[in-house]
Amino acid sequence: LRSFLPFITSNCDRIIVTTFQIMTITKLKNAKIFRDGAFIKEDLWVSKGVILDPEKLFFSKKRLANVEIDVSGYLIVPGFLDIQLNGGFGVDFSSSANPEEVQSGIALVRRNLLQHGVTGFCPTLITSPVETYHTVIPKIKKSRGGREGASVLGLHLEGPFICPRKKGAHPEQFIQATEVGFSSLEQIYGEDMSNVAIVTLAPENEYSTDAIRHLVGKGIKVSIGHTEASIDCAEKAIMEGATGITHLFNAMTSFHHRDPGVVGLLPYGAEKRFKFWYGLIADGHHTHDASMRIAHKTFPEGCVLITDATQAMGLEPGEHHLGEQIVVLDEAHRLTVKGTDTLAGSVATMDLCVRRFSIIGGREQAILAATLHPALFLGLEDSIGTLDYGRNADFVVMSLDLHVVATFIGGACFYSNGDLDVAVHDVVDTTQDKKKKKEEAIN
Repeated sequence: LRSFLPFITSNCDRIIVTTFQIMTITKLKNAKIFRDGAFIKEDLWVSKGVILDPEKLFFSKKRLANVEIDVSGYLIVPGFLDIQLNGGFGVDFSSSANPEEVQSGIALVRRNLLQHGVTGFCPTLITSPVETYHTVIPKIKKSRGGREGASVLGLHLEGPFICPRKKGAHPEQFIQATEVGFSSLEQIYGEDMSNVAIVTLAPENEYSTDAIRHLVGKGIKVSIGHTEASIDCAEKAIMEGATGITHLFNAMTSFHHRDPGVVGLLPYGAEKRFKFWYGLIADGHHTHDASMRIAHKTFPEGCVLITDATQAMGLEPGEHHLGEQIVVLDEAHRLTVKGTDTLAGSVATMDLCVRRFSIIGGREQAILAATLHPALFLGLEDSIGTLDYGRNADFVVMSLDLHVVATFIGGACFYSNGDLDVAVHDVVDTTQDKKKKKEEAIN
C-alpha cells in the first residue's frame, strides 16, 4: 500500500533519480461510525494499519487522503471478537492429533471467519485427552490477522478441570481434578502456556484457588464454567482473580432464591463490587430470550456474545465431530450429542448472534457485546474492540440490518460481498507455502 513519486534532478552529465515513499491515507466517507457506544456520521481515516485523528493529520502534517472509499451510508463497526470458538467449516480444534492438520485447520477457519465480520478469535479446546493438549497447544500460536485471515487471540482451554455433573457435551472420561493445584494444569496442558488466553474451570474443585492465582499471575484469564459452584464459592473465585463466566446459564447450577449460584454474581458486577464479564450464546437454542434479557438488564457492561460454534458451523445437517464425540445437527440448526438431547455447542455465526441479540438489547448493545466487551475481558482494548484513534484498523462495514458487507484488517479489505466499491486483498493459506518449501528442501 505504498505509492512512489520520482523526482529527477540534473547534475552536469548525470541524472539522479530520487524516489520518495508517499504514505497511503485512506478515508472511508459517507459512513455511520460506531464510536463511544453510538453511531455518528463521520468519516473514518486509516493509515499504516491504524485509525487516524483527521484533525491532527490535517493541522499538524497538512495531509489529505489519497484514497477514498464511499461507504454509501453503511455502518462501520469494530471487528467482531469471538472468545469461544470450537471450530467451524469442517474443522474441529479438539479432534486432531496431527500437527499439520491443526495448522491447516486453523488457517481455514481464519479465512472463513472474515465473511462473518470476525477479525479476532480464541480457538477453543473442550475436555480432551492429554495427548491432544500436548499436540494442539504448541501449534496454535497467537498471531495478528491480515492476509492469513482473522487474528488468533490465544487459546481458550474449556476443561478438563470441570465438574462431571455439569459436563454438558464434554466427555466425562477425560475430566481431571486439580489434585495438586496449578501443577495439575501443567501436567495436562504442558509447562509452556504462552499460547493460552483463557482457561475455564470449576472453582469448587479442590485446590482450584491455587490454580486460579497462578494462571492470573501468568496473564491468563480465568473463567468460571461447567460448575456446581455456590454463590459463596463463585465470589471467592472472583476475589482470587477469575474475571469470566463461561456461557452463562448453561452447564451450571440453576438460580435458586436461597443460593443463586454463579448467576447471583450479576448484580455485584452491575454495582462494580466485582469486575468480570459473562458469555451469552444468542443462537436461539442455548438460552431463552427472556433469560438473556434478565442478564443484560441486570449487568449490560459485562455481556459478551460468544458463538460456542463447532465443526458443523457452515455445514449441512447430519453427523459431525466435537472432540472425541459424534454430534448431530438437525434441520432446525440444533446440535446435540448423538443419541442424547444434550446440546453440543452451536452452528451460529457471530454476525447472526449480533442480529439476534440486537432484538433483545438493541443494536448498539449487541455491537458492544461483540467488540469492546470481549476486548476488555482479554485486556486488549488498547489495540482492538473500538474505532478510537490509534487503535488497529480492524473493522466491519455493515448494512443497516446488520449484515456484513466488507471486513477490514489493518485498514485493508480482505472480504467483500460485492456491494462496496473497494479493492479486496487475497487471503492466503501460508501453511501450504510452508509445506511446499519443506517438501522442496527434502527433495
